[in-house]
Amino acid sequence: MSRFAPALPWIALAALATASVGCKPKPVAGGGRGEGFVVQVVAVPVRQQAVVEVVPLVGSIAANESIEVKTETDGVVKEIRFAEGGKVPAGELLVALDDTKFTTSLGEAEANRELARANFDRAKHLQADKLIAQQEYDQAAATFAMNDATVELRRRQLRDTRVVAPFAGTVGARQVSPGQVISRATLLTTLVDLETVKVEMNVPERYLGQIQTGQKIRFRVDAYPKDRFEGDVYFVSPQLEAGTRTALVKARVANADGRLKAGMFAKLDLTVQLRENALVIPEPALMHNGDALGVFVVGPQSNAIPRVVTIGIRIAGKAEVTGGLKAGELVVVEGVQKLFPNAPVRLAPAAAAAPYLD
Repeated sequence: MSRFAPALPWIALAALATASVGCKPKPVAGGGRGEGFVVQVVAVPVRQQAVVEVVPLVGSIAANESIEVKTETDGVVKEIRFAEGGKVPAGELLVALDDTKFTTSLGEAEANRELARANFDRAKHLQADKLIAQQEYDQAAATFAMNDATVELRRRQLRDTRVVAPFAGTVGARQVSPGQVISRATLLTTLVDLETVKVEMNVPERYLGQIQTGQKIRFRVDAYPKDRFEGDVYFVSPQLEAGTRTALVKARVANADGRLKAGMFAKLDLTVQLRENALVIPEPALMHNGDALGVFVVGPQSNAIPRVVTIGIRIAGKAEVTGGLKAGELVVVEGVQKLFPNAPVRLAPAAAAAPYLD
């Protein structure tokens, strides 16, 4: 949003007011303005209110957690336990593979370990009585350790035939069928946590000083154009993208009803400044001279008094005044082009000012 702060000399303001007209009333003989000359104007008071500066941004909605569910072992799909699009709790069984060969392998491994354990126990007694060489004892110990590790491996392989949800979420479309032979890392389905979603946006460098964790964001999505959603900033990237000079900012949004979907576009109004009790006037009151600005104030004698002003935030047809005016002063919003310094004015009916007081 634009800001202006240069001073505007009185003579330049007066010249601006008269030159912009090109139809300044001609004086009557003797240099007067003509008896009874009055300019009707619409004027509104300088109002005191909160002013918010917002930056329009486009963000993207992402799931709080999102994974591709895959198997860690080869096998045959025995059972599919989820419904596409259904919600599952953490630890819920999603897909079961035929575990016959893995159960058999585990049994063999456990039998071999028991034999190795017996040999190792016998070797310990014989070694204590110094009836076997140290090398034989070490061999028995190593054989038992290897067989014990093999049992743990076979148990892990058996567990891998049961694919469970690592967190609570919504399951996507299934990618396999019962009886299908699959290999390790085959995609089975997807799982997303949409109870909370993230809004990710790239914020220009010049606004980063006004963004903090915990700050509120508000946005809309095309699917629900009449609704506004709200979230809290929890992450501001410590580094900028070199090409765009923007930083990634993320916010969390509660989504218990599941209306927000991953991949949706979010149209944001990011609040970067909030000033309480700011002085505000309608933009039509402003007269421009380059970057310098002025207004006409209705004086106590019902005359037009030129006033140099500086402004801050501009929002929706209004401008924050940071210098040159006081709360309650009347500024001219219609009829400005007909005015000159000290011109007599008459206020239009109050109804004419109503559109500027929204």
